[in-house]
Amino acid sequence: MKPAYLETIALIERLHRQCMELVKTELDRLGVRDLNAVQAMILFNLGDSQLTVGELTQRGYYLGSNVSYNVKKMVENGYLHQERSPHDKRATHLRCSEKGLAICNRLDELFDRHANELANTGVDQSSLGTTNDSLQRLEGFWAAARVTGVTSGA
Repeated sequence: MKPAYLETIALIERLHRQCMELVKTELDRLGVRDLNAVQAMILFNLGDSQLTVGELTQRGYYLGSNVSYNVKKMVENGYLHQERSPHDKRATHLRCSEKGLAICNRLDELFDRHANELANTGVDQSSLGTTNDSLQRLEGFWAAARVTGVTSGA
């Protein structure tokens, strides 16, 4: 079991890097130079929602320090609007600007093309569903391991 588990961990890392490279390539193709792949994915995951930085990190997408830095850069470059919460002055609400939504739309188009092209590779909805189910169970295992201390060897 351990060799397959280690292969899965390595594959997850490689797939994440490759996904970020695809996003970066699309940004380069669009001539977008003031946004990196991680920032573009923050915009994509935010979409037309309004969230706080805390909500982005709680959803498990990003680390807090990285989100704060990236949010600052995206606000400076006009991709995000940031407003103080009227109820909690410590919290700020984020929403995509028109410029940010344009990036979301381009990434949505890219992912649509990829989803349509996947059928030609033998990857169908059923196999993706099986993969997603396995990854979600692995995510749940890792989340529980953090809480129960399985990672400590105790």
